[in-house]
Amino acid sequence: MSSAGSVAIIDSGGANLASLCIALERLGIIAQISADPDQVRRASRVLLPGVGAAGDAMRRLRSRGLDECIRRLTVPVLGICLGMQLLYAHCEEDDSETLGILPGSVRRMRASATLPVPHMGWNSCTGLHSDALLAGISEQDYFYFVHSYAAPVDASTRASVEYGGAHTAVARRGNFCGVQFHPERSAQPGARVLRNFLAL
Repeated sequence: MSSAGSVAIIDSGGANLASLCIALERLGIIAQISADPDQVRRASRVLLPGVGAAGDAMRRLRSRGLDECIRRLTVPVLGICLGMQLLYAHCEEDDSETLGILPGSVRRMRASATLPVPHMGWNSCTGLHSDALLAGISEQDYFYFVHSYAAPVDASTRASVEYGGAHTAVARRGNFCGVQFHPERSAQPGARVLRNFLAL
């Protein structure tokens, strides 16, 4: 996987940085965790993970100038979990203005007696589109989700997940990709998605 070049993981304060680094190491990639916009701009692949609240994450990104840095990137970018949600224009959580790379608003999921929120556990993805990010992925593959907010299914959706309705599981617009699940915690299917991203 050396063809992936330098890989930067944006330090957005999430708790999944170490596990993401380990998942990439298994693919032969030593990634650099960075909050330095200059280092992020020099990378050939950029990952934006996130765990926690949208408002807090955006405040951290803005305080370091990373919000504008991310918007201007032309290399492949992968948002993971909250990182995917930050790619959208708005999030209901904290009524947050987010990065605006993808149109639309991320909304709180509705709980029910049989479907608690947060959505936590293993789910397959449906409605898979033909996309290099999803090469080798089928509706029989399962991924690990942990989230209370979700993006609607729209033109940027490359795959959806059913949980009290259809939500975006994988999104893509140009060089910007997003996955609502945690690929670093999703065994071989997750590793395949990361490998596909590195090969974009």
